[in-house]
This record gives sequence, C-alpha cells and structure tokens, in this order.
Amino acid sequence: MIPSVLPTYSRAPLSFITGEGSWLIEEDGRRFLDLGAGIAVNALGHANPALVAALTEQAGKLWHTSNLYHIPQQQALADKLVALSFADTVFFTNSGTESCELAVKMARKHFYDKDQPERIEIITFSGSFHGRSSAGIAAAGSEKMTKGFGPLLPGFKHVEFGGHEALTDAISPTTAAILIEPVQGEGGIRTVPDQCLKGLRDLCDQHDILLIFDEVQCGVGRTGKLFAHEWAGITPDIMMVAKGIGGGFPLGAVLATENAASGMKPGTHGSTYGGNPLGCAVGNAVIDIIADPDFLAEVNRKAGLLRQKLEALVGSHPDIFDSVRGSGLMLGIKCKVTNSDVVTAGYAQQVITVPAADNVIRLLPPLNITDDEIAEAISRLDHAASSITPA
Repeated sequence: MIPSVLPTYSRAPLSFITGEGSWLIEEDGRRFLDLGAGIAVNALGHANPALVAALTEQAGKLWHTSNLYHIPQQQALADKLVALSFADTVFFTNSGTESCELAVKMARKHFYDKDQPERIEIITFSGSFHGRSSAGIAAAGSEKMTKGFGPLLPGFKHVEFGGHEALTDAISPTTAAILIEPVQGEGGIRTVPDQCLKGLRDLCDQHDILLIFDEVQCGVGRTGKLFAHEWAGITPDIMMVAKGIGGGFPLGAVLATENAASGMKPGTHGSTYGGNPLGCAVGNAVIDIIADPDFLAEVNRKAGLLRQKLEALVGSHPDIFDSVRGSGLMLGIKCKVTNSDVVTAGYAQQVITVPAADNVIRLLPPLNITDDEIAEAISRLDHAASSITPA
C-alpha cells in the first residue's frame, strides 16, 4: 500500500522537532550538528531570533493579498536587491524551481520581442541541476532527471562541464542564452573558475546571448560574497535565487537587467504566493544581516578555518576521503568509499551532511556557525570516518 506521503524520497530514519542555530533536536532528544542547513536553505540557522521576530510581527498583521495589489514588504526587498546587485528589476517566486521557469521564459520572450522568435535555445552543462519542473529537468538533461518523464520540453542543448570548444560549437543562430551554476551543488560542488565565468560573459556579449546564472544554492552569502559570481568581477543578465534568501521560509526570486526583462509585460507571468508579505518580511531580515560586509567577512574567515580543518581530516583518512572542493561555506569532500556510507556514519555521530553527485558529500552549514561548532563538526566527522571500513 502506498504511504500517505508520496514516496519520492528515501528518507533517513530521523524526525527533527526543534532547531537551535546550527543544531537539530530529534524526537528522542539527540542533538545533531547540522552541516546541511536544509540543503543550503537555513542560512542563518534554525529559529534565528531576527527571522522569528520578522515572521511573527508580519503574521500578526497580514499574510496574503496577492500580486493584484502593491505589497510594501515586496517593494522594500526588491529595492534592496537592486541596490546590492547588477539587477534593475526583481520577480519573486516561492522556490528555485519557479525561478528557473521564469528565467527560461524571460530569455525566450526577450528575443521574441526583438523580432527574433527563432532564438529559443538555451545551452546548459552536464552535472547541472535546475529544479524538477518540466523546464528544469529538460535543462539538466541527465537520464536520472528525465527518464520516464517524456516528451521533454524542447529548446535545450547540453554540453560537457568544462568543455570550452564544445560550448563554442554549440552556439548557433537559434541560441538565446547560456544557463550555468557558478558552483554546481547537486553536481558535486564543482566550481566554475573565475576566468571561465569571465569567458562566458565575453562569449555572450560577442554573440548577443543572455547569460543566466543559477545561484539558487550558491547565492546569498554562501561563497563569502552576496552572490557567487561577484568573485569573478562580472555580472549576468538574469539570475535565479532561492534557498538562503528566505532563511527557511519558501522564497525565491529572479533578478534581471532592464534589457533582459524587456519582454515581460503585464500578463506574461504571475504567481499567487510569490512575494507575499510573510516571505518578503523574512527575506528583508535575511538580506539585512547577510549583505552586511562584516557578516560576509566572517563567512570568509570561517570558510578558511573549516577548509583548513577539512584538509587535515582528509589527510588523516586517506582511505576514506580523496579531496576537498568548493568555495566559502559551500564545500564538498570527494570520497573513496560510497558517499552515502559516509553520510550514514555521520548520522551515528549526530552530524548531518548531504550527498551529491561525483561521490561527494556536501557541507553547507549555517553561515553563522561558530568556531567551536566547526571544531565539533570535524571531531564528529573524524569519528564517522574512523567507523568506516575502507573499500
């Protein structure tokens, strides 16, 4: 008999009922150090007082009106994001998946309104993850994502991650955009080098192609900049964000230049809940904290500390771990044993990590994790690794 909750997840035998900062408390009272943060969602930890206050205050006033009317909290958050980024305009969604849908529509509508309706093709990369909607799985293109869900949405061309010549060859008169994650999350914490991001910007400018960054997982302070592409000193035309921007409340956004968004007129897109007062109240509180230069400086300092300790951990367990990769507090350890075994061993030591492709475990802790918690995390991972029999 099918369970009452649709069984699309292989869930760990854990049920958390309370959260405190970097910690999750199980029904039986055990305290788990959370290095997953809801897959890079709880950017400021669990039950953060500033976010709880923002949500509670707004909940006592107004939850929902719809986008048929002006929403002051939404306007305030849009103004902040425009001031802090390359963007001229913002559309709010509930998730990264919805942000992907709009990014695809926006790119195609841009060229349609420029009397180039044939330009509908979007180039993407192997190992990518852009959500689980029809557009998202078609964009990723992997068999794991697409098998059984055909016919797929057409208009995507896939090239190998890092394949510079293949990318250039893939550009044609029907190309509208290039879509890429500056740091692949689900794909195994694979970072696109700064020079490659600069090259992509130059390539798009050369061919009048829109550059779309998917910063759903790597954005909002995760790499030590407010947005990951800032490290390369370039900007996209369209950017998808979600996860950390709501600090745990469902919230996403698409940021765009005026030029890229020029085709989006009244009636071309909408969302019932997107940009609602509750979500935007929390989003404002999140951005006020994370965009602070002092906060981001601390993220970078702690990222350096965590990486240094992880490198030492890998060196202590050469039969279990291969190497450390990633940027900021978006780090991965490539494993020599099955990564799921490492995740499971971590559960026994009450530390949470997240599996990814390429036999990697992800470490995506709250951005405000403390130095003491970093030390405790390494200790627990050390014990977890010691409990595993090498392959």
